[in-house]
Amino acid sequence: MQILLNILLTIAAFWAMELVAWAAHRYVMHTFGWALHRDHHQPTGRAFQRNDLFALIFAIPSWLFMMFGIMAGCDWRLYVGIGILLYGIAYVTVHEVIIHNRWNIRRKIRHPYLQALARAHFAHHRHREKEDGECFGMLVVPRKFFRQG
Repeated sequence: MQILLNILLTIAAFWAMELVAWAAHRYVMHTFGWALHRDHHQPTGRAFQRNDLFALIFAIPSWLFMMFGIMAGCDWRLYVGIGILLYGIAYVTVHEVIIHNRWNIRRKIRHPYLQALARAHFAHHRHREKEDGECFGMLVVPRKFFRQG
């Protein structure tokens, strides 16, 4: 039973991160965090962006949850940290590899969900300034982007 609870906690933490990422993107990255996020909307051509620092910022709670969870005998915090870590891995895979192809390793996107996800993300990128924007999440795609295909 404990294994099932740990799995459910990990999944819940993963999906909670979608809400955290949406809020951070909308209310931090597009406001006072714009100095770090700007080069994601206005690319400089460099291999690394200032925006990449957000990955480190989001890694800190994951590391702390896992560390304190292990120190407490693998309690619930470990599984919350793992959920955050898995969301970070999904972010790198979906956002950096599939959508932006930052390392030139993906082929043409063919899956309907991934196509809708890319359309939603690029709708967000049509806005080049911090005050503008739509589609601040990563994995949840508004229905209208499925209908465009």
